[in-house]
Amino acid sequence: MIKLEIKKYGSSVLRKKSDLVQKINKDIKCLTEDMLETMYLSRGLGLAAPQIGVSLRICVIDVSPDKKLPLVMVNPKIAYSSNKILGQEGCLSLPEIFASVKRFVNIVAEYTDLDGKNRTIEAESLLARVIQHEIDHLDAKIFVDYLPDWKRKNIEKEIKRRKKKGDW
Repeated sequence: MIKLEIKKYGSSVLRKKSDLVQKINKDIKCLTEDMLETMYLSRGLGLAAPQIGVSLRICVIDVSPDKKLPLVMVNPKIAYSSNKILGQEGCLSLPEIFASVKRFVNIVAEYTDLDGKNRTIEAESLLARVIQHEIDHLDAKIFVDYLPDWKRKNIEKEIKRRKKKGDW
């Protein structure tokens, strides 16, 4: 099993808007397989390509309890959203850091699958939250961007403390 390096908060690739995937080929399919393995090994619910240093609009998600329902989204976008709710979030790029973020409860997302077919998915609750979180990564946003300044600054202080200790 391969585990790719997950870029941490502060890495410039996380602040670069991702490019559209022009063609789904063998390289893209291999990349998504590696991303899924990395996500599973890291115990994440989702992983976006920028988190492994690739600025392409690709994300992988699996919120199923047995981790057997992977969702691979190429060039995803939110087509509809409703009903915001506050909920706890974490991120593989900010290990062991969690905060409450307002997200839409119900969404409709459009994306391309690995066979090149355009798809639409209606999602709610956790799946909707994870899709929004991963699409944010593709748009160079991180969940801490939604937090009040004081809360984000406290998280950044914690990251600096961890870096000094060598825990980051």
